[in-house]
Amino acid sequence: MKKEPILSVKDLGVSFSQYTKGLRRRDLKVITNLDVDLYEGEILAVVGSSGSGKSLLAHAILGILPDNSSTEGTITYNGKALDQRVKEKLRGDEIAFIPQSVNFLDPLMQVSKQVKICIDDKQEADKRQRKIFNKYGLNKKVDSLYPFELSGGMARKVLLSTALVSDCKVIIADEPTPGLDEKSLNEVLDDFRNVANSGCAVLMITHDIESALKIADKIAVFYAGTTLEVASASDFMDDGKKLRHPYSKALYNALPQNGFKPIKGSQPMPNELPKGCLFQDRCEKVSEKCRETRPDSKFVRDGMVRCLYAT
Repeated sequence: MKKEPILSVKDLGVSFSQYTKGLRRRDLKVITNLDVDLYEGEILAVVGSSGSGKSLLAHAILGILPDNSSTEGTITYNGKALDQRVKEKLRGDEIAFIPQSVNFLDPLMQVSKQVKICIDDKQEADKRQRKIFNKYGLNKKVDSLYPFELSGGMARKVLLSTALVSDCKVIIADEPTPGLDEKSLNEVLDDFRNVANSGCAVLMITHDIESALKIADKIAVFYAGTTLEVASASDFMDDGKKLRHPYSKALYNALPQNGFKPIKGSQPMPNELPKGCLFQDRCEKVSEKCRETRPDSKFVRDGMVRCLYAT
């Protein structure tokens, strides 16, 4: 029997209303036809350059997009479509969020209390909070501190703790590792792997492909507001020969250990998207058909890809 995803995003579109000169309203679409599936016991790492839609995906799932936004497509959890009311109910309960900014910490609450409220078993709250603080090098004195009294790295560790001590079924982590020393980074990655092994589903949004490849089961490659490829992490090994999309291969070749090879051009802005393939101006294999046709997603060698010529 085929395993079903606990969280599924299909054909997601996100637009923002803007007002130009003369108070003319326009809708700027920043995400188009975005697809991801998240499974229990797995880590899906979402990678791509800034502006590719990674954080907006997290905000759409959680229902925390700004008021001037609109969405289309479907997001399902355990097979049921999510509306705003259900998103708010699940948020912080069954779906935990590790935001990119440490400003999400409550400035008026001691950090130890912020971690404890995420623990369902209140009798174990003190013990579990202190255990994870000890693991990340946060001594007893930190318990009574407020966010403004923490260094950036300490605040990041507190944010991570709020999600990793919870009993949630899904963790969405938006750039969870910046500012961490190497020891803490490896401990956090190990914790993500351990919670996934215990049955939790983890969506890890990151620029750090190298760290993602250490623990992820699958890698979703985002570009200009859509998903270009979803591949097994193992496909990024062996010179990247198993990767299906030219952009995924370019990301692989840009890693320091793989030659740090750049490619021409840059990701198009949302108001300048081409008619056909979004990657066309940077692809060495572009054809006239690529310029005219926006590729649909298809499955090639057990992975999803949007490329007319992927085999």
